[in-house]
Amino acid sequence: MSIVKVIEVLATSDKSFDEATRNAVKEASKSVKNIKSIYVKEMHANVTDNNIVSFAVNAKISFEIES
Repeated sequence: MSIVKVIEVLATSDKSFDEATRNAVKEASKSVKNIKSIYVKEMHANVTDNNIVSFAVNAKISFEIES
């Protein structure tokens, strides 16, 4: 039997949504092991002077609990 837990994280990037998603996994992996998937729940960008200055994702990361 395996148990999967889910945490919700916020991550940003100044380059892209893709990089923000990768940053979410990278940072979560520092304290969580056995990451199995990431579900991007929301995406948004901050704009200054009509230019996107940062990208952000709100994501759910699933990981398996070791028994």
